Amino acid sequence: MRAGTEIIVGVTGGIAAFKTAALVSRLVQDGAGVSVVMTEAACRFVGPPTFEALTGRPVYRTVFDNAEFPLGAHIGLAERAKLLCIVPATADFMAKAALGLADDLLSTLYLAFSGTVLVAPAMNSAMWSKPAVKRNVEQLRADGVQFVDPGEGWLSCRQTGTGRMAEPDAIRAAIDKLPL
Repeated sequence: MRAGTEIIVGVTGGIAAFKTAALVSRLVQDGAGVSVVMTEAACRFVGPPTFEALTGRPVYRTVFDNAEFPLGAHIGLAERAKLLCIVPATADFMAKAALGLADDLLSTLYLAFSGTVLVAPAMNSAMWSKPAVKRNVEQLRADGVQFVDPGEGWLSCRQTGTGRMAEPDAIRAAIDKLPL
């Protein structure tokens, strides 16, 4: 990644959202321009002020009511960046993306975005192993979405299994391998 690269980091509602702050901080320190889009559920885990402090930019949460983007934040943000990173990517977000559903800023932005998309899933191991989730992941891969697959380890549900979001350094390394 070159300094000055514009990146959008989408944060969905999972406990792994706290790790996203470390990734955002690292990207900014490396010279990227980072805009953060949060779902309503993500705001229950990490507050927007955290990302505003790390990026020096506002956090975007709604499609409308933003004077900065008269055509809609999903259009303005999509035109701004070369990379859309969804970290963490919940089963809900991946299902919406696989089906082309858009009912919030992040899912609408995903559909309007024409650059590279990278997702780092995070969820309970039972959820990760469900056939529906596997189908959605395969559909997204077929659509050209890049993945940093979850690892195995201690999960917030007090179990050990696959579904733990990749560490920020691994996600950062995956970004470096993308042709941006």
